Amino acid sequence: MTASDAAHVTLLTLRIGAVATLLILVPAVALGYALARRRFPGRSLVQAAVSLPMVLPPVAVGLLLLMFLSPRGATGRVLQAVFGGPILLTWWAAALAAAAMSFPLLVLGAQQAFAATPRRLENVARTLGASPARVFLQVTLPLSARGLAHGLTFAFARALGEFGATAIVAGRIPGETETLSLAIYGRIEAFQHGQALALSAISIALAFVSIAGAEMFLRRRDA
Repeated sequence: MTASDAAHVTLLTLRIGAVATLLILVPAVALGYALARRRFPGRSLVQAAVSLPMVLPPVAVGLLLLMFLSPRGATGRVLQAVFGGPILLTWWAAALAAAAMSFPLLVLGAQQAFAATPRRLENVARTLGASPARVFLQVTLPLSARGLAHGLTFAFARALGEFGATAIVAGRIPGETETLSLAIYGRIEAFQHGQALALSAISIALAFVSIAGAEMFLRRRDA
């Protein structure tokens, strides 16, 4: 593997991680808010369903996604029409797999962040005439920022390292769907342990920079 190949795999992994995180950002935060602040029928079932990707084998999640994205199904046909072709075995499939696996981390992070936010301050804002939307945007979100940022960071890091579900729906196509985790597995399978170690070092560096960078940003913000 050349330096150019390693750079391409790294950039593809970052793109897939970023897209996956953006795909889950709004629904995960909204669901986290609902689980933290609302009591509704079936809440326990929703909580359990959200946590499933964290306990299921990733290949099982990949199999479910494979059925969901298959052009033989209604959803697969709709996505094929939108993307102008099958989504399976593309980097978009890899992004959806990463999104599915990292979704619980952001939901749980948002849930804990919103649950820890003092409602007294929100009530004060309401008594001063602030609308619900303004209270959420100007009071709730800023107070929950640290927890949300941690959830977002760990979701992004999880997306960068996704392997099992990605291998099922996107395969390992060099130059198209081969992420760092897939490339590491491929090099181990080919007994190219030096290249596997080099790619592992890149993966570790990306995860460390993501987490450490978020922590430094939050500390500077709180200073």
